[in-house]
Amino acid sequence: MKALLWQTRIRAALVGMILAFGLSACGVNAIPTLEEQAKAAWSEVQNQYQRRAELIPNLLDRVRGSAQQEREVLTQVAEAHARAARIQADASTVHDPERFRQFREAQNQLSGALGRLLAAVERYPELKSDAGFIALQSQLEGTENRIAVARRDHIAAVEAYNAELRTIPGRWIAGFLYPDAKPMETFTAAKPEPASPRI
Repeated sequence: MKALLWQTRIRAALVGMILAFGLSACGVNAIPTLEEQAKAAWSEVQNQYQRRAELIPNLLDRVRGSAQQEREVLTQVAEAHARAARIQADASTVHDPERFRQFREAQNQLSGALGRLLAAVERYPELKSDAGFIALQSQLEGTENRIAVARRDHIAAVEAYNAELRTIPGRWIAGFLYPDAKPMETFTAAKPEPASPRI
């Protein structure tokens, strides 16, 4: 009798192990894994935008001293920087299309204003030769490149997560085990600014 009881327990344990392995192999954990990867990618995007935000005041101070004639461009950068800083973005932002749109637009406006500032600075040889400005410009360009890479990685992570939520068996698994799982927002290409009229 004891031998039969032990055999039954061993069989039940084996069946349990096979079921656990089968469930793990069929993608039960794919949704939370992909969600965490997308959240990590979003955090990196935020880190790079924060790095850029910290560089801007120094850049404005450096340019302000040498390029007084560019007040309008400096004001545009300062205002865009303030708008971008007012938009609070956290992990829940990627699930809220309106908040994500506001964040994306504010960051795009800041990128455009910075581009106009750096283009205007080209007219000031003394500023272009200033070691402090050159270092800031280099850091800003590097940060813009890191932002582009972080956004690309975020887009890929969100695409994988959203695809898992929308395809079978991920759709079924999400409906049964993760009913709170919602698609995430991602970046789209910024609308090009209208070209200046040529004279």
